[in-house]
Amino acid sequence: MASYKEIVTKAVIGKGKKTFISEHSISPSIIPTTILGCWVINHNFSGTKNGNNVLINGNFDVNIWYSSLNNTKTEVINDTVNYSETINVKMLDEDYDGDEEIIVRSIKQPNCIKAEIVDGKINYTIEKELSAEVVGDTKIKVGINEIDDEWDDIENSDTNDNIEKEIENNITDEFL
Repeated sequence: MASYKEIVTKAVIGKGKKTFISEHSISPSIIPTTILGCWVINHNFSGTKNGNNVLINGNFDVNIWYSSLNNTKTEVINDTVNYSETINVKMLDEDYDGDEEIIVRSIKQPNCIKAEIVDGKINYTIEKELSAEVVGDTKIKVGINEIDDEWDDIENSDTNDNIEKEIENNITDEFL
């Protein structure tokens, strides 16, 4: 006869993801001639739940390499970008009322997809993709088969002892 047991475990009870594109501008002290490169480093973030949304606060550093003085010198300018983004989370259990853990992941790290010089300023566009999961306690029911299984007895063998004795008998001093 089968019966059921309830197991309490942590499970994903809501999740969502979103791509964000943001535009930024920075004014270097030395007027740029050409953009040579743009890279993003030091991405940090965390999330908190607010209704059916997860609010993600984070920041990253942008380094823009550019030439100046008619391409005769190069410079690097740094910019720290702070952001606050919201992801709509589809809750699998709408009536959940308990402790929740928020897990935020960067699916696609922030990346500069466009950088250009406009009136002596550098305008750049950043793209990133973030996901959020809400983890909470949930119950699952598991069917239990209460029929005793037969276990075969395993007899101890002295096979290893015989092998060790055979090796010991075949070792001679001339091999040592």
